[in-house]
Amino acid sequence: MTSTTATTRVCFQLQVKPELLEEYIARHSPVWPDMLAEIAASGRRNYSLFLGDGGRLIGYYETDDDAAAQAYLANSEVAARWEAEMGRFFVGLEGRPDQAATPLTEVFNLHDQLTATTESDAS
Repeated sequence: MTSTTATTRVCFQLQVKPELLEEYIARHSPVWPDMLAEIAASGRRNYSLFLGDGGRLIGYYETDDDAAAQAYLANSEVAARWEAEMGRFFVGLEGRPDQAATPLTEVFNLHDQLTATTESDAS
């Protein structure tokens, strides 16, 4: 018997201070190699950040266990250093950005709906 783990998709929003946008972008070009390794080790994958007008930042990643990924990064010395440096870039944020970001609610996923349609057609 094979068990499958459902992938959790996580999307979040933060607001970058407009006067720090160029520096914020530069800090991600590239991210520290040891921080990249910690993100991967936490179980996050397909991680992307998107920057909109006025500093609106949308982040997205996938994981099999978001609570475990969060706990891993919360206990990582590398992530603590990175987040301490990144905190000053955000508007109205208290605490570490990786723990204080506003999560967004997923309302549509193409793959899930196509899978559900295919499964119901097969029944």
